[in-house]
Order: sequence, then C-alpha cells, then structure tokens
Amino acid sequence: MRPTMELRHLRYYVAVAEALNFTKAAARLRVAQPSLSRQMQNLEDEIGVDLMKRGPRGVTLTAEGKLFLDEARQVIARTDESVNKVRALARGEYGELHIGYAPSASVEILPPALAAFQKSAPQVKLVLHDLSSNEMAEALRRGTLDLSIMVRPTEENAVGLEFELLKSYPFCVALPAQHPFARLKQVALTRLVHEPLISLRQGEYSDFHRLLLLLFAGLEPQPRIVAECDSGSSLFTEVQAGHGLALLPTVYRHVLGTRLELRPLAPRGLPTMDIVVGHATKGDLTPAAEKFLRHLRGHSGAAGRQGDAPLSR
Repeated sequence: MRPTMELRHLRYYVAVAEALNFTKAAARLRVAQPSLSRQMQNLEDEIGVDLMKRGPRGVTLTAEGKLFLDEARQVIARTDESVNKVRALARGEYGELHIGYAPSASVEILPPALAAFQKSAPQVKLVLHDLSSNEMAEALRRGTLDLSIMVRPTEENAVGLEFELLKSYPFCVALPAQHPFARLKQVALTRLVHEPLISLRQGEYSDFHRLLLLLFAGLEPQPRIVAECDSGSSLFTEVQAGHGLALLPTVYRHVLGTRLELRPLAPRGLPTMDIVVGHATKGDLTPAAEKFLRHLRGHSGAAGRQGDAPLSR
C-alpha cells in the first residue's frame, strides 16, 4: 500500500526546501536524517513527481518542487490559523455572540461589562439586539440569542429559560418638575391611586405590568393607567407633557437626565425590579457566552443588592 500524505510530510518538506540540506532540516525538525529522507521519498512517490534533486552539496528544488513549496506553506499557514481559531474559541476569545438587552434597564451593567469583554476578547464579534422582554424570551428559546439582560420575566415568559439575578432596583415616581409631588422628599404609594399613570405597553412589556400589579396589590381603588407607550422614550415624553405620572426603577435616573424629577416611594420594602441575565435551559453556553457572563457578574455588584442610593434633590 502506498503511503498517504499527511500534514507532517508538508512540514518536513518545507523544512528541507528552506534549508536545501537534509542534515540541517533534520536538526531543525529534531528527527533522524535517514527517517527524513525516507519521508521525502514517500512524499514524492505519493505525488508522482520529483520535488527536489539530491546532490553531495545539498538539495535543489525542481520547478514542481518550487510550486509545491508555495502550496505547502499556504496549507500549513491555513491549518495553523484554523487550530489557533479553534483554541481561541474554546477560550471564549473567538466566534460570534448575540446579546439581547433592555437599554434603560441595563444601562449600569451592560456598558462596563461590554468594554471589559471586548478588551479581553477582541476577536469575538458581539452583536447587540435592542428588544422587548417578550421578544428576548422568544429569541432565547429559538436560539437566535445567546444571552439576554432583561427585567425578570413573568412565569409564562420564563418557560424553557434560566435566569440569574444581576441587580435589583427599587421603584420611584417620575413626574414633571411643576407637579405638586415634586416638592415632596418621598411619595406614598396610596397617593398614586388617585393620579393618572403612564405605563409601557402590556403586550410587549408584560413583566412591567406584573410589577405594577404587585406594587398596588391590596389598594383601592386600583391605579388608573391613561396611556400605554411602546418605548421608554415615548413614556418620558408623555410624563414630561403632564399627561400623567410613571413608576420607574431607580436605574432610569441614568437615562432621564433633567427631563423629569424622581421621588422615592413609601413605604420601604415594596417590590423591586430585578435585572437578570437569561439563557435557554437546553443547550450549553458557548465559551464566549460564559466569558461574557463572568464580566456581567463582575460589573453588576452583589446580586440582590439594591441598585441605587436613596433619591433626593
């Protein structure tokens, strides 16, 4: 049976072709010279052409040998590149990562984690997807997202998914500067049942509505929602225009700027908005996703700790 060409034959050939001397090539490869000569003969037998001419003063390459040297170098370089990529992939330093996120809810956690991750893994192509919680949950189940940074979803939305708490934020009241409540240091929840409220759209932000129901559980009358918005930006505009108040987690202070006033809710101990990172229960996380998850943990602080200092003017 004729010997089969292997990658080592190409490496041996390049060493001989570059040194133009079997003794020097054998020393470089740390193999016995007779074995190297035999391997080169096998290679020529396999290809069916003479790649080199052997003489007492060394080796000269034939025209076929010169062409084969270029081709062998390319094959070796491509193989080495593939091996390096696979090893980098295993270390979480190569590949593609798709991350879903809620912009306002993740504003404290995501940017520093993203910067640290990209510094440690610059070869990973990280793609961010700005989606509602419902859309993120569905994308995680479909496998089109690796991870999502989101508000903890409802039980219905959490089917087939696993979540890890990153940070918890207490709720506060968002209101225009001219509203009477702006003169208060804190606003009692019982006073809000008589105020018009602006909310995010229930169909896309079911988790937000779940938290509103928890906040007002047991109170009469129930809150009066006068408008539902499809984004945080439109919600801010509605409140700023004086159409109603909004209940928001304290993390929103980082995106509101001076547009609205924020006041803490009373009493203490009310339900909080939990920011979690989620992934599909089925299927393992890629090494890059595991690496990114470690950065998220590191930049979210202690899990379960309240997100912000008390709000005050």
